[in-house]
Amino acid sequence: MPLYPEIEPYAHGLLDVGDGNHVHWETSGNPDGTPALLLHGGPGSGSTPYARRLFDPAAYRIVQLDQRGSGRSVPHASRHDTDMSVNTTDRLLADLELLRRHLGIERWLVWGVSWGSALALRYAQTHPGVVTQLVLTGVATGSDAEVELLTRGLGRLFPAAFEAFLAGLPADDRDGNLAAAYNRLLESPDPEVRERAARAWTDWETAVIPAPPRSVERFEDPVFRQGFARTVTHYWGNGHFLGDEDGGEGVILRDAHLLKGIPGTLVQGSLDLGNLLGTVWRLHHAWPGSELVIVDDAGHNAGAPGMAEALVAATDRYAGRTGR
Repeated sequence: MPLYPEIEPYAHGLLDVGDGNHVHWETSGNPDGTPALLLHGGPGSGSTPYARRLFDPAAYRIVQLDQRGSGRSVPHASRHDTDMSVNTTDRLLADLELLRRHLGIERWLVWGVSWGSALALRYAQTHPGVVTQLVLTGVATGSDAEVELLTRGLGRLFPAAFEAFLAGLPADDRDGNLAAAYNRLLESPDPEVRERAARAWTDWETAVIPAPPRSVERFEDPVFRQGFARTVTHYWGNGHFLGDEDGGEGVILRDAHLLKGIPGTLVQGSLDLGNLLGTVWRLHHAWPGSELVIVDDAGHNAGAPGMAEALVAATDRYAGRTGR
């Protein structure tokens, strides 16, 4: 099932969400279609034109935004003077509600990838009346267990890369929360310290990609690299601001029962290393009305062969399409 053709937005703007932040948004597809909100990953990746190609532009009013500090939103996290204390999950959720009301949308389907799937899940749990369906891929829930796996646990699978990752930190910081330790470097007043930390962080993220292509072109952009690494470590080093007090599976999985009545599709690559925790399987079984689609030989990449087809099939089905 092919992707839908490339399209351009028909409207866009900067929404004042408070705290000195203005969030960039854009809409494409059919202005009278079924509203669909697309949430990017990271945190801090920014939205991409690719994601809207997973939706039938004749059927959907496609809404994208760059979350605080990312993409075309201002101020950007790459700027050292950007206040990250006002970039938290609760504020991102409030931004989604401000945007929904700004666009005059009553209810919408919510699509999310990676961190965007965690944000989508928490949004649906806290605002169930405005979410019609969920389509999630590269599923994450923002738990401390996931952060521990992705920063330290995978060191056993990638020992050489992990040694280099640890070497980027002061010796006294190598036994604790590695994301928080890197975030301290990324908040340094010294730009050279910040740049070395951003490079070390993105080198580690690249090294643990389990399937080709094992490269990330956007990490070669120093502005993107700095903003991304700073935002990811800010969230990962603070429990994604979700109140995961027990340091275990986290509130999103704990509150999965709140998703009852919201249909959802989880599209997961069989080689996604987050699967080592079994989180997506447990989420599916704790969420009445969800379906889990496993795509063989795919990793943490919504654009991998088989992933796009499964995602398009889900959005087509929720739009009432049976095939094309």
